[in-house]
Amino acid sequence: MWKWLHPYAKPERAYQLAGTLLPWFAVTSLLAFIIGTLWGLAFAPADYQQGDSFRIIYIHVPAAILSMGAYSTMAVAAFIGLVWQLRMADMTVAAVAPVGAVFTFIALFTGAAWGKPMWGTWWVWDARLTSELILLFLYLGVIALYNAFSDKVLAGRAAGILALVGVINLPIIHYSVEWWNTLHQGASITKFDKPSISPEMLWPLLIMILAFAAFLGALSLMRFRNELLMREWHRPWVKEIAEQEK
Repeated sequence: MWKWLHPYAKPERAYQLAGTLLPWFAVTSLLAFIIGTLWGLAFAPADYQQGDSFRIIYIHVPAAILSMGAYSTMAVAAFIGLVWQLRMADMTVAAVAPVGAVFTFIALFTGAAWGKPMWGTWWVWDARLTSELILLFLYLGVIALYNAFSDKVLAGRAAGILALVGVINLPIIHYSVEWWNTLHQGASITKFDKPSISPEMLWPLLIMILAFAAFLGALSLMRFRNELLMREWHRPWVKEIAEQEK
């Protein structure tokens, strides 16, 4: 069933596939950002308790969700790299990690900005906030490990092991509001049978989640292509690309 993937284990084919997918992710992200931002900021009704300050949800929630989504992607790639020894998987880890770290930082920053008017403080050692901060440190650890070794095979293995160990933090982030008594509010959009958010607010939020997901894909594909070029600089196909761009 995996035979169709075998050709893309070759760096040149993987580079071409990433180049084919990149415009689709970029265009989807741009359109979704425009629609979601206009809808969420201009047309969605104000919250009956928080007023217009709730609109930070359209940045905070997508960034928080995709911070975990990016880490899940990275962990899957790390598993594939460790088990099947595919260099493309290690490069995927290296490509996704900085993007996921930025998304995590955005989630923490916007959460603090939202928490100040709601809780009266920028930060508390709440279970959800603390576990999200740990996620940022995990991302930074993976990035540091990957860049600490000149041997990129060894670097990919070390970064992959840390990425897999850190997976245990994802369910802690997700279920922290249920396992412990925290200031952070519970789930709003994952209760699909009866979301605790009105449809007028929910739809622009879903569009913004799509925008962030496509943006994550676009940035990761760009970084993946750059990583391929740096790792395969001595290959004839890379030299041909360099000649074409001169």
